[in-house]
Amino acid sequence: MKNKTRVLFICTANAARSQMAEGLLRSKYGDRFDVFSAGTRQSRVSARAIAVMNEIGIDISHHRSKTLDEISGMTFDLAVTLCDNAHRVCPVVSCAKETIHHAFPDPHLTSGGDEDVLNGYRDVRDMIATWIDTTLGKNTP
Repeated sequence: MKNKTRVLFICTANAARSQMAEGLLRSKYGDRFDVFSAGTRQSRVSARAIAVMNEIGIDISHHRSKTLDEISGMTFDLAVTLCDNAHRVCPVVSCAKETIHHAFPDPHLTSGGDEDVLNGYRDVRDMIATWIDTTLGKNTP
């Protein structure tokens, strides 16, 4: 049996985008990937991110926000930075063999009422899911 590819998703607060990416990759391709997420600072996992993931049958309510310090000493095959401003605020990821960046909008910055904001989270969730399917899902480790 092949070893799983270890993937780390990084976003500033590890509250929404990286948490959704972790849940999506683990749910869809967990047989091929060991999946982790962390941020440059700790926050809370977004209740809205939890809600929109529940809509598609993925429970991330047990996730917690983690900092990069908490995973120090671990090594990864791939680190993926997800924040719009990651090239300015994310540190060099020396614990990964390869680092790639793909910016997704911050759903928390969606304007409007609660349903508008939830739609922003849904849009970002779906963008991440499509990116995972086309980038990681098609590759065989």
